[in-house]
Amino acid sequence: MIVRQLRLSLLAPLAIAVAACSSSQGPVDHDRLVNADSEPANWLTHGRTYSEERFSPLDQIDASNIGDLKLAWYHDFDTKRGQEATPIVVDGVMYTTSAWSKVQAFNAATGELLWQYDPEVPGETAVKACCDVVNRGVAVYDGKVYVGTLDGRLVALDAESGDEVWATLTVDQDKAYTITGAPRVVKGKVLIGNGGGEYGVRGYIGAYDAQTGEEAWRFYTVPGKPGEKDGSASDEIHEKLAGDTWSGEWWEWGGGGTVWDSIAYDPELDLLYVGVGNGSPWNPDIRSPGGGDNLFLSSILALRPDTGEYVWHYQQVPGDQWDYTATQQMILADLPIKGSERKVLMQAPKNGFYYILDRETGELLSAEPFAPVNWASEIDLESGRPVITPDAYYNKTGKPWLAMPGPLGAHSWHSMSFNLQTGLVYIPVQELGFPYIADTNFEPKKVGVNLGVDLNAASLPQDDEIKKQVKAGIKGHLLAWDPVNQKEAWRFEHKSAGNGGVLSTGGGLVFQGDAEGNFNAFNASSGEKLWSFFAQTGIIAAPISYAVDGKQYITIVVGWGGIFPLLTGEVALITGERAPKGRVLTFVLDGTATLPEPEALVEARSAPPEQFASAAGIAKGKAIYHRSCGACHGDSVVSGGVLPDLRYTPVLQSADAWYAIVGEGALATNGMVGFGEDYSPEELDLIRAYAISRSRESQ
Repeated sequence: MIVRQLRLSLLAPLAIAVAACSSSQGPVDHDRLVNADSEPANWLTHGRTYSEERFSPLDQIDASNIGDLKLAWYHDFDTKRGQEATPIVVDGVMYTTSAWSKVQAFNAATGELLWQYDPEVPGETAVKACCDVVNRGVAVYDGKVYVGTLDGRLVALDAESGDEVWATLTVDQDKAYTITGAPRVVKGKVLIGNGGGEYGVRGYIGAYDAQTGEEAWRFYTVPGKPGEKDGSASDEIHEKLAGDTWSGEWWEWGGGGTVWDSIAYDPELDLLYVGVGNGSPWNPDIRSPGGGDNLFLSSILALRPDTGEYVWHYQQVPGDQWDYTATQQMILADLPIKGSERKVLMQAPKNGFYYILDRETGELLSAEPFAPVNWASEIDLESGRPVITPDAYYNKTGKPWLAMPGPLGAHSWHSMSFNLQTGLVYIPVQELGFPYIADTNFEPKKVGVNLGVDLNAASLPQDDEIKKQVKAGIKGHLLAWDPVNQKEAWRFEHKSAGNGGVLSTGGGLVFQGDAEGNFNAFNASSGEKLWSFFAQTGIIAAPISYAVDGKQYITIVVGWGGIFPLLTGEVALITGERAPKGRVLTFVLDGTATLPEPEALVEARSAPPEQFASAAGIAKGKAIYHRSCGACHGDSVVSGGVLPDLRYTPVLQSADAWYAIVGEGALATNGMVGFGEDYSPEELDLIRAYAISRSRESQ
């Protein structure tokens, strides 16, 4: 495999540049990662420490001087897709990623680009990614930088030069696996999972030797075909426990359970915690028609990092059918619970309940709603199971179920922060309902998602009053949550859902970006908004803080994208007047940099052609569109500001041009694959008819 790499300087000058901006403490090894909290000037791992608190003790920037915080430097990426990365800072050098799994190294004080690595992910991989071509960052260990690529490779780079050291293919590329999450390194092993829970894959987490890339162990989160062992760390527990919780021929569907984001590690207990995703398909009547809890979907697993050996699990949503993943960030802390100090694991997952577990045993200690919830009335603390609202079983009732939260969750991958001074957890919360309707005519497709729910029936009605009501019900806020007392301390209301991750600091501040493009600072105790900077694009990633030569810096990677604008279209269209720009923004108290004026969003709007299809044909095209196209191009053919708006494309004018792209994949290298395997030319042209109808309505 040929991998092109941008080398911006020769090795010797680069080494000098790196040395000049850092006071090296030696390579990042196991001891440094375990003791990362003692290095507040650095940000050594994804959550700053293994405990994943995302709290920086640095306090040079505080409420008294936040008004003096200015831009120190910025860097424009060469891609405008969604940006979700958390940078890593080691001894004055910053390592981060951008969309399409590209990696950059910067002088953390000046912003000088030291090197960039492009893994050259094939554009057609985009169709396997449910939620944009994003990447959430790297891991650094023993002079190497590790990144998972969208097409399923785990790559080790030389930290000084950016040269590729090794690359391991971690997935079957014939299946719809992707990697968007950040690796973690524990005891000399690089840990990475994958995504694809909407496409029919079987989830797992793998551990790879940090020096060679050789796989050390693999734990599958879903059992395979009965009687067939994988030779994996999960074989024994599947045979003993998980296999009996599935029915039918689930292995033909993959089952889901992907480990696409959250991983945490407790060095004292030597336990690795893994968050497990949703079932595939969502509708359990398809994947496991006889019912069952479907272990280990929507679960937290505790494993031994050396071998992958199972220790315990806690399942949040048995038999999950709402895409209520448990892949959201896990925070490890010691808290007084009912008068006793407990070693706990905390998580605010998609389903809207804030869970606190004993991280040594997996015992559920408490679970209270942190957002509006109607799918369950409570979590029974004795059994650990949710008390599910009967009508929520849309597969059994045959009726639509308007769930709160929906599949985008009350809280998703957007990082939260546990402030060790205030004792509060700061959570980016979103209120996004969704009508679950079983697809009674479901047929699996070779390209795109296979959910078993009727996405066409769930699309936004094109009635102005209904749309107004729907938009009014979609909200987002920054929530300060007291985990000991399981109650809200304060909240700050945003104008939209889909807001960014969170950082809290020793200066009594909370930093968070929003969907409108504002990077904000709040008083950590009261929630008062103290400062804001206009980033010119929506923000979904989380900030970090570090120090170089005695100066505290705040950095945020910005760039509008991800699943919220891709899927929700008109609901998310709040940055449509300006072109999205992926950037790294870094701030300091004496900063002097300024951003250039934002580029205007210039989009040709061709007059729609005459309609050629009947009302019935348009209706069929609408159903096909929402089944296979809406996840990227937006509900009801309204782009959310990331990809081109199909209502205005000149391709609508030509049936031949339309089929060349939509049927044959003429733009596959740009991410737009063909759907000719799944639909006839006549059916694909009916999608064009539906797009023409929406164009004529809009213009």
